[in-house]
Amino acid sequence: MLLGYARVSKGETQDTRLQETALRAAGVERVFTEQASGGRWERPQLHRLLDQLRPADGVVVWKLDRLSRSLKALLHIMERIAQAEAGFRSLTEAIDTTTPAGRMLMQMVGSFAEFERAMIRERTQAGLAIARAEGRTGGRRPKLGPQQQTAMVEICGYGQRRLCVRPLRLDRSGVTQRRVRSCR
Repeated sequence: MLLGYARVSKGETQDTRLQETALRAAGVERVFTEQASGGRWERPQLHRLLDQLRPADGVVVWKLDRLSRSLKALLHIMERIAQAEAGFRSLTEAIDTTTPAGRMLMQMVGSFAEFERAMIRERTQAGLAIARAEGRTGGRRPKLGPQQQTAMVEICGYGQRRLCVRPLRLDRSGVTQRRVRSCR
């Protein structure tokens, strides 16, 4: 069975009619349509399609970017299709994983994606090393400034592991208060 997926981004004035017409002309029996961003993973219709795949089924899209705008997500989707022993075909690009050439093309795309991820990881590690050498540390900024932390420790008492009995006017949760006191 051929299953199709058609998507337009939210907020666009387009609809999926052009895609659906092309998919039906290609022999697709069931079309899953959606209005959602291609960069998001939370797309209910796409997940319904992937959950219904059986061996020998085929997933057909009008264009590869309709399936996903993220290379990482695209590779994950392709992996799910392969696990279901189904095929994949894009109508406007020459990608058809039911043929040897199509499988090779998808493997090349996967190789480039893996290379890109490795390069990003390498640049990130280099940037973090430079930041550490300059005395900067990563992570989220503290909710309390140095003066607020000092005030809280003075009000609550140094080294106590319980919440203050007296109300603090620091507008912070008890979790933040405990974290500051336990670091002192």
